[in-house]
Amino acid sequence: MLTYGTLEGVQVYGKLDSTPLYDSPTTPRDILTKDALKFVALLHRTFNGTRTKLLANRQEVQAKLDRGESLTFLPETAYIRNDKNWRCKAPAPGMVDRRVEITGPPERKMIVNALNTDVLTYMTDFEDSCSPTWENVIYGQVNLYDALRDQIDFTLAATGKSYKVNRSEGRHIPTIIVRPRGWHMVDRHVLVDGEAVSASLLDFGLYFFHNAKFLVSQGLGPYFYLPKMEHWLEARLWNDVFNVAQDCIGIPRGTISATVLIETLPISYQLNETLYALRDHSAGLNCGRWDYMFSTIKRLRNHKEHILPNRDQVTMTVPFMRNYVRQLIEVCHARGVHAMGGMAATIPIKNDPERNAVAMASVRADKLREATAGHDGTWIAHPALAPIALDVFNVEMPTPNQIYKIPVHAEEVSESDLVDTHIEGGKITSKGIDANIYIGLNYMEAWLRGFGCVPINNLMEDAATAEVSRLQLYSWVKHAVVLEDSGKTVTAKLVCDEIDAQVAKLGEGKSGNKYAIAAECLKKEISGEVEVAEFLTTLLYDDIVTLGSEVDLATLK
Repeated sequence: MLTYGTLEGVQVYGKLDSTPLYDSPTTPRDILTKDALKFVALLHRTFNGTRTKLLANRQEVQAKLDRGESLTFLPETAYIRNDKNWRCKAPAPGMVDRRVEITGPPERKMIVNALNTDVLTYMTDFEDSCSPTWENVIYGQVNLYDALRDQIDFTLAATGKSYKVNRSEGRHIPTIIVRPRGWHMVDRHVLVDGEAVSASLLDFGLYFFHNAKFLVSQGLGPYFYLPKMEHWLEARLWNDVFNVAQDCIGIPRGTISATVLIETLPISYQLNETLYALRDHSAGLNCGRWDYMFSTIKRLRNHKEHILPNRDQVTMTVPFMRNYVRQLIEVCHARGVHAMGGMAATIPIKNDPERNAVAMASVRADKLREATAGHDGTWIAHPALAPIALDVFNVEMPTPNQIYKIPVHAEEVSESDLVDTHIEGGKITSKGIDANIYIGLNYMEAWLRGFGCVPINNLMEDAATAEVSRLQLYSWVKHAVVLEDSGKTVTAKLVCDEIDAQVAKLGEGKSGNKYAIAAECLKKEISGEVEVAEFLTTLLYDDIVTLGSEVDLATLK
């Protein structure tokens, strides 16, 4: 393998064990090798300047929105939208049929469980469902390295329980797709020329360096999900990264396939452009519904006319969400790629058959909506939902995908349709306040302890769903919303008092909990003491950083 770059100016402060966890033959020192670190440093030095400029551009967009300007389809890229002839590349091996994808963090037990689920693809996640502690990040890479090489089986020492991938003859093992952290994140455990490395490039670089050629030898390729982008130029940056990465290790350009999560409001105005930027590497777009809701609240937070009601009332059938889905499917199919549906966050309700039946019926109805709308696949967070999702898509989509169906509507989705946030009968109530605080506190507290995927109220919550709770509380206070049920005005004091009350209850008898830290972060934003953070993960990141002694790079393999 060709190698480029240098270790000069690179520093590592993350612990690198040389003894394996579980029964793994692989250790962190097998992942963070000299050549792999050189590769990551090369990517960071080449692309970090562009990354930081594009992040600054996000704030310029926010400033325009705050001044009352509107998001628009970009006039300078009309030539891309108006050219009906270009197409993205054909679906890659193992990515033709994606009717049900399961998702979860790269934790070893969860990987085995995901690979044992009867789905077609598995999105393993360093982003929203993974708290990026150093241990989670580096062992996530270890686990994926082992999973691809069929050496992921292990026995949990604490219980003696064994976890093994079902390799029955003829059984399909789900194709692995990796979601690195978003462009907004850094990882302070690795420094390049004195600055924290881009977390996106660290996650992508380590996985790609060690596994790309192996995957090609298996008839597949390195496949990715790309999160949190807000402008098509951020997708073009990923395309540049892909080209350089493929050139560096000597595999053909276009070997990589990547699906973009359309989970921010600004990029929903640039779908054609996003696919165009990645057209030689594109595997389509995905409706990241929870983050999209969060982004809509965040970007329009200074406009009272766009306040959203209790989050359980913001369904996929309300105008702005429905229009976002419709546009995404039309654009993807016109350009020859998958239009993936969103997450079913519901998890089975044990010991309550009646409530569980209602919950599962809701999941079925949601998957039926997606399949009949034209989606080519959907997401689930729990293996028990696979039969439901498969049943629906197998009936409604007997072909491997339905890319060939290009919906035709009387009118195209307009710029204003994407911000049509009026919800008939929508209400903001005390129950909505309590629910948002409860979800926000519980998720943030778990994240601070290293858990990014948390069951709360029979839903599998990740950073995206918690973000909705955080920003709703902020916007309701900012605009002094009057509660429908009590007539009270939502003030910082009202919310902060309720936060304190819930912390006292939640933390009772739980030593070592992190509720106080979570509460302090929420209260500072809600009271206006600090500017609202762009992301919960950046808000809390410093509290999970565990810098150790500097690693002697000469000792690396």
